[in-house]
Amino acid sequence: MKTKIAATCLIAGLFMLPTIGYTADSAATTYVKDSVITTKVKAELAAEKMESLVHIGVDTDKKGEVMLSGTVKSQAASDKAASIARNVQGVTSVNNQIKVVAGK
Repeated sequence: MKTKIAATCLIAGLFMLPTIGYTADSAATTYVKDSVITTKVKAELAAEKMESLVHIGVDTDKKGEVMLSGTVKSQAASDKAASIARNVQGVTSVNNQIKVVAGK
């Protein structure tokens, strides 16, 4: 009797193994990778110590594309933020949606 129960549990576990392995790799790894890239970009922007770069939002998708949003005082500041993001490891492309507001 105990042998049948043990064999049944073993077979059930073997059938579930591929499913468990797949779910462990996909969503959690992607989320962590995206968060790491976003954090690195934000840290680099903060390290630049330009006041206008503090008001920039950073979002990263699962492919490593970074989207920058927010407002800055000049086109040079917008270009600088995009350049900083492009140089972060793991970034595949940058979508610069930063708006230049001269009177800010």
